[in-house]
Amino acid sequence: MDRTRGPVHCALEDPSGLLTPMILSRESQYGLEGLIVLARQPQGKVMLLRQIAQAGQLPAGFLARTLQKLQRHSLVSSHRGAVRGYALARPAQEIRLRDIFEAIEGPVVFRRCIFSPRRAGDPRPCRLHDEWARVSATLQAAMDETTLAQVAARGPTPG
Repeated sequence: MDRTRGPVHCALEDPSGLLTPMILSRESQYGLEGLIVLARQPQGKVMLLRQIAQAGQLPAGFLARTLQKLQRHSLVSSHRGAVRGYALARPAQEIRLRDIFEAIEGPVVFRRCIFSPRRAGDPRPCRLHDEWARVSATLQAAMDETTLAQVAARGPTPG
């Protein structure tokens, strides 16, 4: 898998490969990490792209494209002129994880088919459609309840 679109695997291993379609993209991971860097700054602080990338250990070119998506969804603001860079568009406690992942992955991120992400809304659902709908609803609720501020407060991840 290429480095920028491959699935992001956490502690859960999935030798069957069945969970891969529901795992968020590397772009979502980079976007979240970039937003965490901004969330840990004083409200309204503008940071250069390279500063965000360096602090989050992220590829600057890829992060730039991701921040543009987040800007289009009013999660970050872009500043030009004497003070250039990016800042959160609103306080971190007002940004839900659902907002972030829907901005990056698209509005159906939590409704995609567990087997095939392209199958969302298919009139012939997969065999696990009903079960996945329940799990997906729980996941969506957790992403609705969790804010960027909460995640940023957790500290660095091991690894």
